[in-house]
Amino acid sequence: MIPEGHPLQQLFHDLVGRHYAEAIGIRDPRVIAYVSHLLSEFCEAEQLFKIHDASNRPLSDVGEMLLESDPVYGPAPSFDRERQVRKHIGDYTLFFAGMFPESINHFRLRRHRLESFVEWIKAGKESYYIVSKFEHFEYAKVAPLFANLSQNFEGCVYGLNMVKNDLEEMQHPILRLNESGEDLIM
Repeated sequence: MIPEGHPLQQLFHDLVGRHYAEAIGIRDPRVIAYVSHLLSEFCEAEQLFKIHDASNRPLSDVGEMLLESDPVYGPAPSFDRERQVRKHIGDYTLFFAGMFPESINHFRLRRHRLESFVEWIKAGKESYYIVSKFEHFEYAKVAPLFANLSQNFEGCVYGLNMVKNDLEEMQHPILRLNESGEDLIM
């Protein structure tokens, strides 16, 4: 894991905070801290694929994760496992929809790509909503955070897409003109 004081953590916090506040109006420090921490956490691939099935195979398919989260008809042995998997589904879909939306769509037809993306958004939003309903005992303090993430899921995705664009620009600066018309490299 990337430590809290690491410059990458601060970069993510600054970018998420700026875009969430300016572009989508989210100024909740808990949401900003959560999403920026999520970016740091997912820098490690094993964090992306930390949900495993009964045969210890890491799951990367959201549909398989949804099945894994079912404590009634599926293999989830408890409601705590449901919460754990649903939280990961929310995180996973938020991360990929915001940072790598092109990776969600494996179909060639435009209509199927749109349907796939919309289904991911629904799965993430619903998963955070379910996590927010775990509002007792040790989960009471974080339940409102997940309710906020669910209510603002699309905006959070949009804000992360802006973060992605900033990171790409930092990696490969583009030529821009300043106010006087002179070339600047940003």
